[in-house]
Amino acid sequence: MEPSRLGVASRAALSEGGDLARNIAAFAPRSAQQDLSVAIADAFESRTTLLAEAGTGTGKTFAYLVPALLSGLKTIVSTGTRALQDQLYHRDLPRVRDALGVGLKTALLKGRANYLCKYRTEQAKGEPRFTSREYAAQFQRIVSWAGRTRMGDLAELDALPEDSPLLPMVTSTAENCLGSECPMFGDCFVIQARQRAQAADLVVVNHHLLLADLALKQEGFGEILPGAQAFVVDEAHQLPDLASQFFGEAISARPLVELARDALAECKQVTGALASVQGPARELEQAVRTVRAAMDELPVRATRRRAAELPEVEAAFDTLAAALRSMRSTLEPLRAAAPGFDSCHARAKDFEVKLRRWRGPAVARPPTEVEVVEEDDDFEPPRRPVEEVAVEAVDTGAAVDEDEEEQQTPAGPDSSVLWYELTARGFRLSRTPLDVAGPLAEHRERSRASWVFTSATLAIGGQFQHYATKLGLVEPKTLLAPSPFDWAQQALCYLPTGLPDPVVRHYNESMVDKLRPVLEASGGRAFVLFASHRALREAAELLRGGPWPLFVQGEAPRHVLLERFRASGNGVLLGAASFREGVDVAGEALSVVVIDKLPFAAPDDPVFEARLDAIRRGGGNPFRDEQLPQAVIALKQGAGRLIRSETDRGVLVLCDPRLISKSYGKTFLDSLPPLPRTRRVEDVAGFFAGEPLSLESSSSVDEDHYR
Repeated sequence: MEPSRLGVASRAALSEGGDLARNIAAFAPRSAQQDLSVAIADAFESRTTLLAEAGTGTGKTFAYLVPALLSGLKTIVSTGTRALQDQLYHRDLPRVRDALGVGLKTALLKGRANYLCKYRTEQAKGEPRFTSREYAAQFQRIVSWAGRTRMGDLAELDALPEDSPLLPMVTSTAENCLGSECPMFGDCFVIQARQRAQAADLVVVNHHLLLADLALKQEGFGEILPGAQAFVVDEAHQLPDLASQFFGEAISARPLVELARDALAECKQVTGALASVQGPARELEQAVRTVRAAMDELPVRATRRRAAELPEVEAAFDTLAAALRSMRSTLEPLRAAAPGFDSCHARAKDFEVKLRRWRGPAVARPPTEVEVVEEDDDFEPPRRPVEEVAVEAVDTGAAVDEDEEEQQTPAGPDSSVLWYELTARGFRLSRTPLDVAGPLAEHRERSRASWVFTSATLAIGGQFQHYATKLGLVEPKTLLAPSPFDWAQQALCYLPTGLPDPVVRHYNESMVDKLRPVLEASGGRAFVLFASHRALREAAELLRGGPWPLFVQGEAPRHVLLERFRASGNGVLLGAASFREGVDVAGEALSVVVIDKLPFAAPDDPVFEARLDAIRRGGGNPFRDEQLPQAVIALKQGAGRLIRSETDRGVLVLCDPRLISKSYGKTFLDSLPPLPRTRRVEDVAGFFAGEPLSLESSSSVDEDHYR
């Protein structure tokens, strides 16, 4: 098929002698990037949907920015994180726009929690809520900055930690925002950001904001984002799991406590209000603490049904429900006295409804409705370690051979999971839909826009069916844009021999023994990625005292560990799931990536377990349809940390013997880039010594070669 006019223009801009080559230093034309850009341009022109896997180094950001800027269409670009959002808007977008010489208006739009709320900042002044002098000083810095900022974006405050307890005091939520009733509505940074987005041709958002908008549209509350003719979803592999959070609902400890404190703060505006509000506010805070204390004997994460087994937990929920009723009735006569009281009353009512919905007839719940929260990288299943659960699911007949006859597709989107999760001092009660394909598909249809979903990890063995099903896509256009790297020269995949089954207790010791000669050959410079935090801690103890600086997840914030790792020059970093993606260490500092075990998710996670049950009830195969694809994507993410540029060299070490001993191992290996493979540690030493290796490529070697 002939490319569209936009496709022709996009390829020209990215080609040798094109606008980007002429105007951006160090820009190198890449055929895969041009092919990707043409496919995106054609999707824009025809208002169709495209799924595109763009290997590391393809240059997918430029590939979608060029047609977006040349098209003249109103375009929304959504990224995975706020950090990527800032990088895209402040670095990549200006470079491409200037190179093309187009004068389109662009805007950066974040969720309201990223913008200073002038009203709540004023309310917080003089409050005796600062637990230390440090927080009091930080608050004064925020107040000083508030007087001079134009955008009100808290990212401008470098010294403010992302988890600062001051943030809820100086930002608003959808629940506590006063809207047009706010006395500072005319100066609202959130409103101003949205107005800029409405007027812009290209708007950069993140997935949380995109999904919050879709969820609100589904509930009929109106639109946050401006209507667009084209959507580009980058890091799109994250979207289905994030969507399940936004199309569900939750109630958690912190917003409940904030309600009590906000109600007290409003009393400054209304004479005599404190006398009636103080008691209910204190009762609400105490009720939250009572719920958390009562749940202390429960697993860290489990179903609503599990929580209902303890009478003291149900009694604590009764106390919380009564406290919310008391707060609502107390605020009822005060609603007209101040907009803040009206808002607090609405929040109390909303929390009451959510709590009642979550509790429901817990014991008599039908089997299709199980009972949950956001993934926590530091979560470790409280009963069985993740690898034991995964092995049990894999090795008890769940695995299927790749030539097994196709079965029915997974079950439909008609059930939800009710569950809870505990943190050190809080809790979260959630309802999560098992399938978000329906609402996502409805919104795409309603938008009548082009949708492009792209990531370095979307395909399983070159096929997109798993991801397309999760998004509710039927036969979308697809494209595999391979990395431009010379894999035969730049990389090597090493599968150690002699490792025991991952389920045995001494597996970690054996794995570390196999790892030591690799680290000696590389001089450290390694990421070692673990399927569980328990395994990570055990390996850390085994590797302490070695010749390489050791950086262990949990012993410092992630960004600090990465800075120290880069600076060390020969460090070994031990990490878990959060280090599998969004981490970019180019150059010699990272020359080895080790995967300890195939990253199967734990099926005793309530949401995951319910999803597997739904697939089973629908006649599908839970392992093939969910566990295996999820693990393949996770492995691809981890392996993708190794080679980040055309000049990188490194070794990928895949330790899990199931890659060879199980039929499904081929699916993992076929989904990776075509790295040469070996089972000889001597080849690893030779690779780092610069010796030429005569290894067959991954596409031409069968399993027997490795035995």
